[in-house]
Amino acid sequence: MKKILSLLLALVLVFSLVACGNNGDTKDESKGEDTKTEESKDDTTAEESKDDTAAEESKDDAAGGKAEGEINVISREDGSGTRSAFVEIVGVVDGDGNDMTAQSAVIQDGTGKVIETVSKDKASIGYASLGSVEGNDSVKALKVNGVEPTPDTVLDGSYSIQRPLNIAYKDGSLSEAAQNFIDFMMSKEGQEVAVEKGFVKSDPNAKAFEKKDVKGTVKVSGSTSVGPLVQAAAEEYKKINPNVEIVVNQTGSSAGMKDAMADGVVDFGMASRELKDEEKAVLKPLVIAKDGIAVIVSPDNPMEDISLDSVKGIYLGEITDWKDVK
Repeated sequence: MKKILSLLLALVLVFSLVACGNNGDTKDESKGEDTKTEESKDDTTAEESKDDTAAEESKDDAAGGKAEGEINVISREDGSGTRSAFVEIVGVVDGDGNDMTAQSAVIQDGTGKVIETVSKDKASIGYASLGSVEGNDSVKALKVNGVEPTPDTVLDGSYSIQRPLNIAYKDGSLSEAAQNFIDFMMSKEGQEVAVEKGFVKSDPNAKAFEKKDVKGTVKVSGSTSVGPLVQAAAEEYKKINPNVEIVVNQTGSSAGMKDAMADGVVDFGMASRELKDEEKAVLKPLVIAKDGIAVIVSPDNPMEDISLDSVKGIYLGEITDWKDVK
């Protein structure tokens, strides 16, 4: 009997030891699983942190206006008033005033073509009349030295790339109809047309237009930047005086001045720049409005602001990569 009891006690003791051992293993395994879970959480958190950091850096790059890669330079053709004014103002000339635009620049013969080319190319940069860019979402006008190109900044002089919009004619050669149309452009009503087209008044104190009963045809040629303004003024003028036909041909500033200097070709020419000495010797210039020249890029380009020195360097061919632009 005693032997049986001893045997039973021994069995109970063995089972107790086994149970304790199993509990210890379970606890250790549980601890191991908990550790793995914590490590997994740490790994996930680290990855998420990396992703968040990358996203923030990407946002910072966009906000900071960073861009990289080769710059595709777009310029206007020789004889363009916009180009002449741009290179002179920005300093893309040599000591004798000769145009030093980089040979690598892609040349476009018109404001519309420059805008179209730049709008389709994230790596490109160009320039165009402020009046043709305002309200055009296909391109982005950059601030220059921190100043946005607007009519107000052109008027107060804080925007540096600006120019006069001229018409020019031989003194004493204007027909009555041509003179009356010019009077309209310089009147309060005509100056308001300039503002509506995104330009700046040349005469903030202009008086109301005095209508005259005149007839005839007025022929105009020249700048593709001044042309849209003269055309818009012509449309408003014809509402007042429908007996005058106005024909506007946009052929470029130099061509317009050449036509104006010739006899009987046009009544007056248009130039989006100051007249050259040889032109002034023959023609009388008249500033009908002021304009800024906007430096434009594609809306996909993250840059928002550019220094005037960088613009100069780009068009001289000294800066060829966006990462070097300031």
